[in-house]
Amino acid sequence: MATIDVFNLKREKVGTLNLADEVFATEVNEGLFYEIVKAQLASRRQGTAAAKERSAVSGSTKKLYKQKGTGSARHGSKRAPTFVGGGQAHPPRPRDWSYRPPAKMRQKALTSALSLFLKEGRLVVVDRIELPEIKTKGLLGALDKLGVTKARASGAASKALVVDAASNDKLRMSIRNSKDHQFLPPEGVNVYDLLRHDHLVLSQDAAKALEARLLKKAAPAAAAKAKGGAK
Repeated sequence: MATIDVFNLKREKVGTLNLADEVFATEVNEGLFYEIVKAQLASRRQGTAAAKERSAVSGSTKKLYKQKGTGSARHGSKRAPTFVGGGQAHPPRPRDWSYRPPAKMRQKALTSALSLFLKEGRLVVVDRIELPEIKTKGLLGALDKLGVTKARASGAASKALVVDAASNDKLRMSIRNSKDHQFLPPEGVNVYDLLRHDHLVLSQDAAKALEARLLKKAAPAAAAKAKGGAK
């Protein structure tokens, strides 16, 4: 099992935590990141773009003038796309852009992302995230002490994803005013939000909950594989 140091909010080491290799020390498959992020962003699309084609435009369907003898181009209905006010040719229509990749692919992508953070030293585990009050400045000070707000090589501020129980209202409300950092409960951790942050900060309880969530999903697949191999 992988072992990681556990700190308090003052960056003082208070212990260690064993992490399951199946979650935090898997082979990193970066090729899956693109597929999962693409699916997540596609699912967020509204898909409400729409325009009228010629059959949906109000107006007469009468032929404008006779076919021959006028010297003008041949035309039928004034609702044709060639006229101002006519319908569009091949207009956008409402559609559902969402799709769901296979469960094993989603599982592997998430464990790969978590393993990448641990491998690159961008994962920080704290014993607990208890703030004395709802105050963004106080939270940013704590994150600064943890070393997750250092500027990138480009000069931009470093971004951190902070994960703790959904019931931690002081943390959730303190982080809302920060444009660089985000809060998520363990059950909401996903590949897209992980990859758009530079650091991952987990409370000790959140790390265990996230581990339990992913191991629970991996168990049926492992059982099925073992059953198939026994035949």
